[in-house]
Amino acid sequence: MRQIIIIGSGPAGYTAAIYAARANLSPLLIASSVEAGGELMKTTDVENYPGFADGIQGPELMIAMQAQAERFGTEIILDDVTKLELDGDVKRVTLGNGDVHEALAVVFATGSAYRHLGLEDETRLSGHGVSWCATCDGFFFRQKTIAVVGGGDSAMEEATFLTRFADKVYVIHRKDTLRASKAMQDRALTDPKIEFLFNKQVEHIYGDELVTGIGIVDTVDGTETTLDLSGLFVAIGADPRTHLVHGQLDFNADGTIAVDGRSSRTNIPGVFAAGDVIDPTYRQAVTAAGSGTVAALDAEHYLASIPRKLLARATQPEPATVSA
Repeated sequence: MRQIIIIGSGPAGYTAAIYAARANLSPLLIASSVEAGGELMKTTDVENYPGFADGIQGPELMIAMQAQAERFGTEIILDDVTKLELDGDVKRVTLGNGDVHEALAVVFATGSAYRHLGLEDETRLSGHGVSWCATCDGFFFRQKTIAVVGGGDSAMEEATFLTRFADKVYVIHRKDTLRASKAMQDRALTDPKIEFLFNKQVEHIYGDELVTGIGIVDTVDGTETTLDLSGLFVAIGADPRTHLVHGQLDFNADGTIAVDGRSSRTNIPGVFAAGDVIDPTYRQAVTAAGSGTVAALDAEHYLASIPRKLLARATQPEPATVSA
């Protein structure tokens, strides 16, 4: 049995692992089998993470965090959690391969998932012109005309990045003002390759095997027009990945996990939450990392408070059991 298991491998998860490992808690970190490193693995220039005056690539930052966590003794498993049993003193974590790991404390830091438009052809044309990741797919749209949907920082970042490849980038926003920070707005608004279409909403995506265009509706007068393009990038936000803890943890009205004040403590003793799963507002790498720090420290204090006989059972990692 472990002292602590950390679920998630973004800035929150890796930072929690670094702090837990340095506290001699021998953490086990469960990273996704296909999305280890979180959303920053799909980001290019990270210019606002402290300590990097010239910026750093998102994947480079996450690889460095992973190496730092492993340096202090974190064990990392690339698999997906399929079931969590959080009640009681001993928490049980079941993986996709059937292994079951037990721990006295769990940090839940699974991040968030891209939000979809909900259109009929969106999923069908995913990977065939519809994308949620400019850094993953931008290369395929050299000298093409494409569009980005959204009005926040992520949309501005996607549009600006895509100008490296595309000849023309439309930014489609359903309102007449942007939510993005002023710096991100200014960068996009002054880019000669970017054209903004305000008060517009995407209603249709056209194309048989590849995207050939979209139908957009004016949110003021209801008129619909067609826009010919080769790619549509959706950047309208993300939702916290919390399905594993529904029915176990308490939630806020916005869908994030409820914690006690500025702590990471959930309604179940020994279970802590960090990163985007508790943050509907800031959603930055640095705030997620700070949240991971809080979770590790809260978990350390919790472990110090439980009976010594129980803690003694988790002083050395034990092999996982196989689920029946």
